[in-house]
Amino acid sequence: MDGGTGSPGIVTLIAAILLPPLGIFLDRGITPAFWLGVVLTIIGWLPGVLFAVLLLLIPERIPIR
Repeated sequence: MDGGTGSPGIVTLIAAILLPPLGIFLDRGITPAFWLGVVLTIIGWLPGVLFAVLLLLIPERIPIR
């Protein structure tokens, strides 16, 4: 949703910090990465945030599907 530039927008990054699954959803949609983000956020906010931010900043390392 960033116009295809390859970098996440500021809104997506803020969403990933405040509510990690929302940031993943805005960038990738409902994918296994989204559900992993939900589980990690339920376990603890910090693991969810770390996963979401890394997913947004290093997308080529973590496949979409």
